[in-house]
Amino acid sequence: MKKWFVVIGFLSLFSFFVVTAATDQDDTITVSGGVTSESQILGNIVVELLSHYTDKKVVFLNNLGSANMMQAAMERGDLDIASPRYTGTDLVGTLNLSVEKDPDKALKIVQKEFQDRYGFKWFPSYGFSNQFTFMVTRETAEKYSLNKVSDLQKYGKQLNLGTDQTWYKREGDGYQAFTEAYQMTFKRVYPMQVGLLYDALMIKELDVILGYSTDGRVASYDLVMLEDDRSFFPPYTCSLVATAKVLEDNPQLEEVLLKLENTITTETMQQMNGASDSQLVEPALIAKEFLEAHQYFEEERE
Repeated sequence: MKKWFVVIGFLSLFSFFVVTAATDQDDTITVSGGVTSESQILGNIVVELLSHYTDKKVVFLNNLGSANMMQAAMERGDLDIASPRYTGTDLVGTLNLSVEKDPDKALKIVQKEFQDRYGFKWFPSYGFSNQFTFMVTRETAEKYSLNKVSDLQKYGKQLNLGTDQTWYKREGDGYQAFTEAYQMTFKRVYPMQVGLLYDALMIKELDVILGYSTDGRVASYDLVMLEDDRSFFPPYTCSLVATAKVLEDNPQLEEVLLKLENTITTETMQQMNGASDSQLVEPALIAKEFLEAHQYFEEERE
């Protein structure tokens, strides 16, 4: 008889933990953050916004290094909201579709495909596009009269280029496709971690880098961004993606997340990235200050 009490007690305790775990999971919303300052700031903006408007436990899954990692986590059910996601990256990488150069068309394509394939909602843009951009120091721009990417054709074989490691190998809008589109090559190409590119450029170990248009170091280092005059790069409109389950389980969530539509300009993102990279301000604090400055978008915008 005593043995049965032990068994029943164990089963009751086991059931308690199962129910508790399920309840905790239902009350938790997971949000991603990447390895860049921008991805961590934008992820923290979502975390802070949800914490302000809901009573859910919001968990920040930091340092997810790529869109592929975020996508896999969402498909497994380990991640509810991915921020940020970029149209150009997911169009070619996640969806394996051809490049679409028109920003509005690209956004509509990824929104439809993510809904049809995965049941995920791709939200409207934050308000900016983080473009791959070739950059040089002002000294180099003046020396070679550089204003647009095609100006590099005459001097490319004399110049060392630094690029993102992933872009160098990527098909569709990567280095190989670029050399064909612009009919040019460089003296040598150095794929490296993005954060190292800017410093290498400033100390003249590199002559040209492929950076990001919203990077805070563009302004602080007084870099010249060269115009993509042949429209090689697809648009990288920035937004967030949420699973159908998290939106169904939390009916108020979509309205809250839509508050972020068209609230961040390229210049604002540059400033926030600069605060993180140059002034070493924590991304969570930058996110909080941004939302506080806008009263968490509580007032209806005109």
